[in-house]
Amino acid sequence: MSNKETRLVYSTEIGRIEEEKEAAPLEGDGKALVQKSTKGRGGKIVTCISGLHLDKSELAALGKTLKKRCGTGGSVKDGIIEIQGDWVELLKTELRKKGLPVRGK
Repeated sequence: MSNKETRLVYSTEIGRIEEEKEAAPLEGDGKALVQKSTKGRGGKIVTCISGLHLDKSELAALGKTLKKRCGTGGSVKDGIIEIQGDWVELLKTELRKKGLPVRGK
């Protein structure tokens, strides 16, 4: 059973119970940090983009367009876009073209 099917929706003491939805705080300072990483990947290079103030759907869409631009694979995990390969300079210029702030030169 999923959590949606087993949650409490009405109580005889209180009445209808409304769930409070909390907005998840955005991580980072809003500027994209583009860096390459090999940690935990068996020596393979991955370019990571972190620090953007975008929700999950916007981040996934941005990741998809950047992967297509580089012609390679990648993923979006925990608010970090990972692109396979060393694409630091290309990704910095692409993010600037889209109007997103980027740390560094």
